[in-house]
Amino acid sequence: MHFTLFYTFIITISLTCPYLTVKGDNSCAVLKQRLQSTAVSIVIKNKGFHRELETTVELQLGSAFKDVRLLLLHTWPSGVYVDPYQLAFLSDAVDWQILVDSAIDLEVPAHKTSGFVTYVYPAFSEQILGVLNISIPIHGRYHQPSFHGETFESITIEPPKLLLRTEKCSQLDDLESHTATEAPCTADNTSMCLWIQVQQKQRPGDVILRLPVGNGSLVRPVCGVTLAVTMICCWALSKYMWKQRIV
Repeated sequence: MHFTLFYTFIITISLTCPYLTVKGDNSCAVLKQRLQSTAVSIVIKNKGFHRELETTVELQLGSAFKDVRLLLLHTWPSGVYVDPYQLAFLSDAVDWQILVDSAIDLEVPAHKTSGFVTYVYPAFSEQILGVLNISIPIHGRYHQPSFHGETFESITIEPPKLLLRTEKCSQLDDLESHTATEAPCTADNTSMCLWIQVQQKQRPGDVILRLPVGNGSLVRPVCGVTLAVTMICCWALSKYMWKQRIV
């Protein structure tokens, strides 16, 4: 009799109070299904050596994952750089934070430096669960002059990796088609967190940045003319000073 009453009570509670059931087991499966429609694309704006890389993220997770935090992991080639001083100046005007993995020398040419990595953290809001646009100012480095007639240098910029983390999905192993990786938790770089790298069905395309380069075959003529002009100017200046008795 007591067992029947207890069993009836449990069934009644489970039917009338579904919020008491454990939802954590299905969170990863739901997250995996929602991530299948995620898309990342990039486009370069402006002209010359000073550009903007605009990244668009289409992410539809729904209100069930309001605690989701996103991270865009950019791997940059040596032909471009970001200006830390410019980024610091823009920090109050944008809704994202950025962390650079190494010091950036603004003056060195492309062939004397290496690539670098940046971590971009969009600010959390309700709109993060829809379409997200982030524009990062980038700058082209000077390249060695070409001795083969090329007038432009092509630089390939890859789309960023999209990473996310959420307390709703504690079992990362359930996301078979996605990769768990460690990255800084925030732009303060005070601790490391486990992030999920989202693998998209269709790989987003790279973009090509074309920068003008000098003509290496003109190095000797330019140096010769420069030296000749300098010597003529020195001779004319010396003659004038001698004539005017300037000591």
